[in-house]
Amino acid sequence: MALDLMEEFRPLVCDSTAIRLINTSALKNSDFSRLGNGVIMSDNARRKVISAYEKRMDTLVTHPIFGYAMSYRRVLSVQARLVARWLLGEISDYPPFCTR
Repeated sequence: MALDLMEEFRPLVCDSTAIRLINTSALKNSDFSRLGNGVIMSDNARRKVISAYEKRMDTLVTHPIFGYAMSYRRVLSVQARLVARWLLGEISDYPPFCTR
């Protein structure tokens, strides 16, 4: 269930954060290095990613059901509570979070 809930927010939070970091050149090729068959991220790049993620989680959006602004961090909590209410039979349908 947690992974299902996560899928709702992956494009809105994770993908958009990654795309922004790439489009603004915040991350560069030099932030990564090869290690055997893999690639590792520098500590500085890791800090940039975490900072960008935290900033995105603090972004205010209007919840389509409740109609007031809240951070993505709060939206995740609200949606998790709606899943719980649906599982307990308190509401008939789970209302997914949509920004448009």
